[in-house]
Amino acid sequence: MYGLAVSDMGKVGADQDGGEVVRLEHRLLDPQVRRRPELVRALLHPEFVEFGASGQVWDTESVVLALASAPEGPQMTATDFETVVLAADVILLTFRTDAGGRACLRSSVWARLPGGSWGLRFHQATMLPDGVDVG
Repeated sequence: MYGLAVSDMGKVGADQDGGEVVRLEHRLLDPQVRRRPELVRALLHPEFVEFGASGQVWDTESVVLALASAPEGPQMTATDFETVVLAADVILLTFRTDAGGRACLRSSVWARLPGGSWGLRFHQATMLPDGVDVG
């Protein structure tokens, strides 16, 4: 499990929806949220899929169980948030994380759910090789 450091907002769309998905992503990165399956499930789209940095494919239940039982790890820093509106109810969020020297590029697709809230529909993490700085 990773702690989360304060991050910069990067290039977040000026619209309210872009800011909201960044806020929700921060919640998913929060160790206190990650340990509570009901909080994680509330943030995920019913058809959630993740392609993990390890190459493993995760669905809602597998990621909820993994997060709830993960050991505490180094503090994670999330930076360089950028949002792109793909459709009226779909936002792509890209950002970078670093946890104890393990850097990843990340992308999340958030889709609006019935009732107006947002759910994480897809997430992918790509580990950066040591010494590579993408910026």
